[in-house]
Amino acid sequence: MLEVKNLSKNYGNNKALDNINLRFESGQIYGIVGENGAGKTTLFRCITGLETYQGDILSPYQSIKNHIGYLETNPIFMSYITGWEYLKLICIAKKFDTENFDEQNIFDLPLDQYVTSYSTGMKKKLALMGLLLRKNDIIILDEPFNGVDIQSNMVISELILELKNIGKIIILSSHIFSTLNEICDEIILLSKGKVSMQVKKADYLSLELSMKQTILADQTKKIIIE
Repeated sequence: MLEVKNLSKNYGNNKALDNINLRFESGQIYGIVGENGAGKTTLFRCITGLETYQGDILSPYQSIKNHIGYLETNPIFMSYITGWEYLKLICIAKKFDTENFDEQNIFDLPLDQYVTSYSTGMKKKLALMGLLLRKNDIIILDEPFNGVDIQSNMVISELILELKNIGKIIILSSHIFSTLNEICDEIILLSKGKVSMQVKKADYLSLELSMKQTILADQTKKIIIE
């Protein structure tokens, strides 16, 4: 279980998160949606301990950061490190004695090449491989499908479902609502730093309609289309 209570985050005079209250259970997949700037990434960074905040984040763990696997939207790697070396460093940090990366190379990445030669999508897939090697109980994925090819997106979706089946807590954001609709148990809509809606599968249609009203509003009327 992971619980966020009265979570707020300010950047100067800008309130990025405003009194967020959420509860995440094991073996469930939670989708976080909202327009750019709604607070999705800030929420993730607060949960992972990368940002200071007001409020409480509760879990059964003495140090929650040691049990969270976090995939950033644009993963950053050290210069002049190969894919294989990156995965090996991950294992050393977690005190796992394995070099069996070729057999686990589900995305067929060129692990012997420098990561600087990788495309954006390849870097994301390498970071995801490293995350899976850590065997954490809480998985947070910020736009895991963005910039990745269709075949890999299908693989990522199946991986997320497998993580659910073994009892992980999975929280992810995506602009691809159809994918979230397929795999998530609950979807949470953030709007201007607040939880606007939180619905289960049976109510996804009402959420989608609310998103259209919240995000589209009258934006399409501002441009003349002929």
